[in-house]
Amino acid sequence: MNIRRATADDAAAILPLATELYAMEDLAFDAARARGALDKLLGDPDLGLVVLADDPAGGVAGYGICTFGFDLEFAGRDAFITEVFVAAAWRGRGLGTAILEAVEREAAAAGVGALHLLVRPDNGPALALYEARGYLRNPRAFLSKLLV
Repeated sequence: MNIRRATADDAAAILPLATELYAMEDLAFDAARARGALDKLLGDPDLGLVVLADDPAGGVAGYGICTFGFDLEFAGRDAFITEVFVAAAWRGRGLGTAILEAVEREAAAAGVGALHLLVRPDNGPALALYEARGYLRNPRAFLSKLLV
């Protein structure tokens, strides 16, 4: 399996998987808005990175997205892994771990000092994957406020 940094040319191939991920997570998804955000992310390496797992038969087997922030607590750049998704046909073969490892490697190369992520507490397979890679539950409450 070839896992690589995604480019602007990959946006159209990522979008159907993102649509599936958002449906699974029961999150609102506007394809046009998502495409605009994905194009911006893929076009500006200061915003973050996307890794892509190419399906040897053609298409995309999975992807991961990491967006950058900055925090004194972590002496500079930190990042959120906002999406990790593996297509149904590829699940259970270690591809999620490989994508996560690629995101971690690329983030470290970009100077990221800490990675964060959110996962539903009832998503046992995802929790097991992240905890196996050394991610710890944070004792702080995570809060959000939409500004748009």
